Amino acid sequence: MTIGLLGKKVGMSRLFTEKGEAIGVTMIKAGPCYVIQQKTISKDGYNSLQIGFEEKREKLTTRPLLGHFKKAKLPPLRFVREFRVEEEEFKKFVPGTEIKVDLFKIGEKVDITGTTIGKGFQGVVKRWGFKSGPATHGSMSHRAPGSIGHTDVARVLKGTKMSGHMGARKEIISHLEVIRVDAEKNLLVVKGAVSGSKNGYLIIKKSK
Repeated sequence: MTIGLLGKKVGMSRLFTEKGEAIGVTMIKAGPCYVIQQKTISKDGYNSLQIGFEEKREKLTTRPLLGHFKKAKLPPLRFVREFRVEEEEFKKFVPGTEIKVDLFKIGEKVDITGTTIGKGFQGVVKRWGFKSGPATHGSMSHRAPGSIGHTDVARVLKGTKMSGHMGARKEIISHLEVIRVDAEKNLLVVKGAVSGSKNGYLIIKKSK
């Protein structure tokens, strides 16, 4: 358990290795983040650090939250999350501390949590990759799911793949390699794709 960073997906690009191979990368605006609060076992029941990312206007912030940020001598922050940490990290990350992208190093592996792009209500062909039915000879079920019933239990079994809401859920992509770290631009470049749309918020942690 260690502290990580909050960020925003900038987009995807490609880089060329020394051997001339093209690799797909995701660019992330990671930080600067600020420590808002320390939570301890004695007071809160667990150890964690609450950090925030990206300033927002006071007009868009409730009074209780304004007081919470002012206690740490910070402006209102838009994206706030907690990281479970060991007690040793409390001394290093006191409220008000700035955390930058240089927390990560080139070659390290990270786990990135994002929210997948919402697709709305979708059928089983798009949502689960079901094969379509025959499209000729009077077929009336081109994209239907087929039978969903079970005669021996006389009900639909829990977990049966059916039509429904697709996307807009939390997803973790693990063990992504850090390709570049630009401390001046607060830019983190990782190999591969990351869940979510452009400008979507992300949680970045070091892989175990």
